[in-house]
Amino acid sequence: MGKEAAGTDDPLFLEADLAQPPDMSDTFVREVDENLRRDRARDFVRGNAGLLIGAVVLFLVLCGGIIYWHQYRGQRAEGQVEQLAQINVRLDRGNTSGAAQQLGDLSNSGSAAVRATAEFGLASVALKQGDSKQAIARYRAIAADSGLPPPFRDLALVRQTALEFDSMQPQAVIARLQPLASPGNPWFGSAGELTAIALVKEGRAAEAGKLFATLARDKDVSDGIRGRAVQMASTLGVDASDAIPAAPVL
Repeated sequence: MGKEAAGTDDPLFLEADLAQPPDMSDTFVREVDENLRRDRARDFVRGNAGLLIGAVVLFLVLCGGIIYWHQYRGQRAEGQVEQLAQINVRLDRGNTSGAAQQLGDLSNSGSAAVRATAEFGLASVALKQGDSKQAIARYRAIAADSGLPPPFRDLALVRQTALEFDSMQPQAVIARLQPLASPGNPWFGSAGELTAIALVKEGRAAEAGKLFATLARDKDVSDGIRGRAVQMASTLGVDASDAIPAAPVL
């Protein structure tokens, strides 16, 4: 017992014990690391407070500007559509006074639909004034405008071809309208009818008769075209009478 007590008080023993490094746990190390990161972040914010506030303000201003611009464009487009409707009413009544100037302004619209409709209106004005060359040029420009939706471009191509039909070779008409003259296409009625007439002119009566019959039986095609197609198919020896709706039984 005396030796053990004496050994505990031995200066060499105490010196050896004090020489051991302290036990630093992982938790303590993580706390120190987090404190350092917090201090650095705080110092960064304090040192760049002006820049950070400016960036936030700029971001909010940009967001507000974008929202305002979209609202402005939407409201402007609505006004332009109403203006187009009024112009079309006047054109339907044969009144072309001032229409060209108004449509010319609308043809510069940021809305593709408004721009295309205005261009169609300008072509219509040209036709009413007897200027078919100007109308053809308008339709050609619409058809070639890659910035417009395909339905507008396809319709312009059909109308351009209808105006140029008499001056074109039948094969050129067929080749131009081939992508549109098939069932399911929105412009199958007009494109198909022009194609069938071109086939007749080229001497391909059997093909023309089949195409007229297909037009006559397609319920998505307008009644006017279907009625003409039934007659043309019959003339060419193809019976399409089943396309005519049966009379209601009284």
